[in-house]
Amino acid sequence: MKRSRVVMFCVAVATLASASALAGRIYLNGVPIDGVTNQKFEKCTVTIDANGDVHINAPGYLVEGAGKHVSKPKETPSTTVTGLPSRRYWMVKEEHLPGKAQYDIDIYINSVWFKRIRSNGEQVVQEITKYLRAGRNVIHFAATKNVGQKRKSFSPGDYMQIIIGEGDIGGNNVMIETPLIQYKRTANETANFNDEYTITVQ
Repeated sequence: MKRSRVVMFCVAVATLASASALAGRIYLNGVPIDGVTNQKFEKCTVTIDANGDVHINAPGYLVEGAGKHVSKPKETPSTTVTGLPSRRYWMVKEEHLPGKAQYDIDIYINSVWFKRIRSNGEQVVQEITKYLRAGRNVIHFAATKNVGQKRKSFSPGDYMQIIIGEGDIGGNNVMIETPLIQYKRTANETANFNDEYTITVQ
């Protein structure tokens, strides 16, 4: 009867799918977690598929070990003294054809939600130095396909790319001298993605 206790995962599961959850399986970020209890997920998206399976998309959470213990990522101690970065870091969005990729990307810095970037043609150039710390930092991208009424493109050549790196301002332009992450989603893709990167900040 452990499965009946999983309704405590979040309000959406309890109110929309308690009966379906008993008949189906429960997945956290694609990993089955049937029987896990006493967990609370924040900023999660819950989807119930045609088979009655419950899919919880909760960026920043991991499933560890055979016992299916759920936890947020533990940070690895850095060899660099933790503190404010001594250099400047930027985030820049590039689009081949604005709006064609049709992705919304939520960005988390060290498990804290930072910003949502959309494939809508809007320019994004933002300094992120104050959100980082010297040493190891974890950047998580949760990409959601947002088709709306119809697909605008099926081409892998139509993309949205987010670049994070070390750089500076020259005149009115931001120059990224050392790219650390180049995260790309394309129009031919239809799935949702959760991708995580670890960078070392100086």
